[in-house]
Amino acid sequence: MDNNTSASGGIKGGLGSLFGGGTPDYSNTELAGVPLSGMSPLSPYLNVDPRYLVQDTDEFILPTGANKTRGRFELAFFTIGGCCITGAAFGTLNGLRMGLTETRDMPWSKPRNVQILNMVTRQGASWANTLGSVALLYSVFGVAIEKARGAEDDLNTVAAGTLTGMLFKSTAGLKGAARGGLVGLAMSSLYALYNNWDHLKGTSPSHY
Repeated sequence: MDNNTSASGGIKGGLGSLFGGGTPDYSNTELAGVPLSGMSPLSPYLNVDPRYLVQDTDEFILPTGANKTRGRFELAFFTIGGCCITGAAFGTLNGLRMGLTETRDMPWSKPRNVQILNMVTRQGASWANTLGSVALLYSVFGVAIEKARGAEDDLNTVAAGTLTGMLFKSTAGLKGAARGGLVGLAMSSLYALYNNWDHLKGTSPSHY
């Protein structure tokens, strides 16, 4: 019996030396004291130190001085592209509605199809250009105000929205610019209120 035990121990020792050292021996007491948050207890026969599997640091490595959230400049591309796509989709549906309404007295034929297609194309391009221009102005003002103030908060959002509305409607005169500024102020204030709704209710916001 002792010969069998010693032989098996010799085989394990030989295999351990062959694959990079012998297997470390951990008692059940040592393994029980290792904190394994979110993990099931490991088998004592694994050739891995469980202490190396516990992650106390962040999962992602960020460059020195980088923020964990994207800034206004990074979000500007998504904002402009999203507004262009949204405007194109809305303009397409609106153009289809207008085309069907204006040509309802015409029979289904090639001229009617061409007229509907022209209406869809015209409305889609117009709405995409409009919303894209608004998003571009808002992003430029937001980045400029952030760089000038050296801070990123809801004041930048409200100021950028107000200036965007004023500049976009500036061709309609002072009254038009004032109305555009009020619309931009209202929409940006509602957006800032939506972003801080969890904070106003006293609950911590959820980040994904």
